[in-house]
Amino acid sequence: MKTLCLGFAGVVLLLAQLASAAAPQAVVEAVQMPAWVERGNANIPLVPGMELRDRDRLRTGANSKLLLKLREGSSVRLGENGTLLLERMAEGKDRVFAAALNVFQGAFRFTTDVLRSQRRRNINITIATVTAGIRGTDVWGKAASDKDIVCLIEGKIEVQRGQDQPILMDQPLSFYIAPRNAPPLPVAPVDPEQLRIWSAETQIAPGSGAAYRGGKWKVIAASVDTQEEALKLYDALRAAGYAAEIRPAMPGEKRIYIVRLAHLPSKAEAEALAGSIRGKMGVAEPKVSM
Repeated sequence: MKTLCLGFAGVVLLLAQLASAAAPQAVVEAVQMPAWVERGNANIPLVPGMELRDRDRLRTGANSKLLLKLREGSSVRLGENGTLLLERMAEGKDRVFAAALNVFQGAFRFTTDVLRSQRRRNINITIATVTAGIRGTDVWGKAASDKDIVCLIEGKIEVQRGQDQPILMDQPLSFYIAPRNAPPLPVAPVDPEQLRIWSAETQIAPGSGAAYRGGKWKVIAASVDTQEEALKLYDALRAAGYAAEIRPAMPGEKRIYIVRLAHLPSKAEAEALAGSIRGKMGVAEPKVSM
């Protein structure tokens, strides 16, 4: 019996290790379209549940936002017209998760999962010209046309621009600005109203038509008679950063093709998305359904 128990424990441990090895380093949790991943020579619309890889370059369009979950539990948010490159994502044998997140454009927020805040991690975030070393924290940043901003909401980070001396930021609700053609400004406390404005740039707002992992509602962009018509609309939507799907159906004796957008968490979010694409990309009168 003892041998059997030990053998069973070994199988359980092996299965846990295999599951851990198979877990993605990052996954799309929610997306307010349009948004894409540049992978190789392809531009692929982002969809909730999509597994992300090293060297994936993520882009958001106008009025778009993105929420990712890293393997170690932290959340990564990207605001509109943003570009984020994922690099060197890996978990070592010591279970320290490492990654390099490069923000080339737009607003960005990294938030550690409260329940996993003590987990060891080694994450470097580069916001255009400024690098912030993350160990466990809540930090907001932005690569703007004239300056780079890093705002520490909680925890502590070390920021550095180029060959400048690193600066330790260990006071919550403080911020650092590095103008493009001038020395960095001294770290200063952030005004609560300014923090609210900055946070809104990366937060997906209710009623914005965002798709979430596990969402059951759908937007029917069109139901058409031929595969050619369906593919034309499908291609137009996907080229514009909307993760369209085609589903054949037989409501009667005739086959039709349904072009849809899935993963909406509620009827209200589906209606918001339908309203945002009505009259665009060849979508005439979208409908919502479960």
